[in-house]
Amino acid sequence: MNVTFNEAVINAARLLMNAELEPDLARMERVESLADSWIGIAVVLAGRDDS
Repeated sequence: MNVTFNEAVINAARLLMNAELEPDLARMERVESLADSWIGIAVVLAGRDDS
């Protein structure tokens, strides 16, 4: 499965919006961590596009 930069950013944004609505702090932190992973993927993909 190939993921594009835009898909990675959209996934991160969706997760961050869901984290804001999560009442359980531990779950919110896990969702934010997943969003951070998608942001990292987006950074890698953006670097690929530049080369």
